[in-house]
Amino acid sequence: MTTTIAVFGAGAIGCWLGGKLAAGGADITLIGRPRVLDELAAGLTVTELDGPARTLAVVVDGGEVGADAWSPRVRTTTDPAAAASAMITLVCVKSAQTAEAGATLARILPEGSIVASMQNGVRNADVLRAALPGRTVLAGMVPWNVVRSGPGAYHRGSSGTLMVENHRGASALYAAIHAAHVTYSARTDMPAVQWAKLVMNLNNAINALSGIPLKAELSQRAFRRCLAAAQREAIGLLGAAQRSIAKLTPVPPSWMPRMLELPDSVFRLVAAKAVAIDPQARSSMWDDLEAKRSTEIDQLQGEVVALAKRLGRPSPVNATLVRLIREAEAGGKRDFTADELWAALSSRTP
Repeated sequence: MTTTIAVFGAGAIGCWLGGKLAAGGADITLIGRPRVLDELAAGLTVTELDGPARTLAVVVDGGEVGADAWSPRVRTTTDPAAAASAMITLVCVKSAQTAEAGATLARILPEGSIVASMQNGVRNADVLRAALPGRTVLAGMVPWNVVRSGPGAYHRGSSGTLMVENHRGASALYAAIHAAHVTYSARTDMPAVQWAKLVMNLNNAINALSGIPLKAELSQRAFRRCLAAAQREAIGLLGAAQRSIAKLTPVPPSWMPRMLELPDSVFRLVAAKAVAIDPQARSSMWDDLEAKRSTEIDQLQGEVVALAKRLGRPSPVNATLVRLIREAEAGGKRDFTADELWAALSSRTP
């Protein structure tokens, strides 16, 4: 039996993941805004860091495709009600939209539905669980950087393993991921996984403020010192709160700040073994600033600042990054050199 999956939130992650799952044989419906879906009418193309491109036919808003249309294909719609008939719903909206998504899905999804949060941050699955009693909500962690590379085209620009909460009712989801040739792991420690991803994602703000691709940013030691300071602060606070951090790369989380501070030539050798990054990849926060959208800073650096407040401790580095991103959202500076950003953070003036 074909696995039917609704992707609620057809942004970069939703379109790429939906396209890959469709290429693996799943029946995919992308639910999103006209701004994105209109671009997909001519087809959806997903490309890989290290693999071939796949182009899928698109069926728009309940239309039909003839028998001669190329396959696989995806359906697109702006109507959330399309999720009602899906076996699985993947929630891929931005974190600030999670509560609204939960309220919408609560009116649509039948009892017993499987829902998986494929979002940044550490709270989204809990927000969805509160909104969706009687449904099974799983936490997920998407490790890749995905960018829109052109109209209807989405590119995975970094390596990593997709992680989904281990649950006996999610076998169809795991099978669909496996059929799509996506590396994944079913985990029993998703809170630790999500905190580990958040620690890594502290670079999103730094990359957004640098204005340059991720690989170019991380090639500069002063930018890496900024990230090391943000990570060291977060790891210290998580330790004080007795929260576990999963190991997602060959480098243990506690070693990451020290690795980032290595000289450039040494860092390149070590980093090449930890994660692969496309030369043109940028953070999703850079994309949001470029498109003049609100960022997920509250769900990244903001979570570190909130944790510090609960512990009665300072968080000057991450608080400064929150401030700088807020200023960039309002039209302020977003092209810091490495030395400028390091100076702003090392001054410890939130």
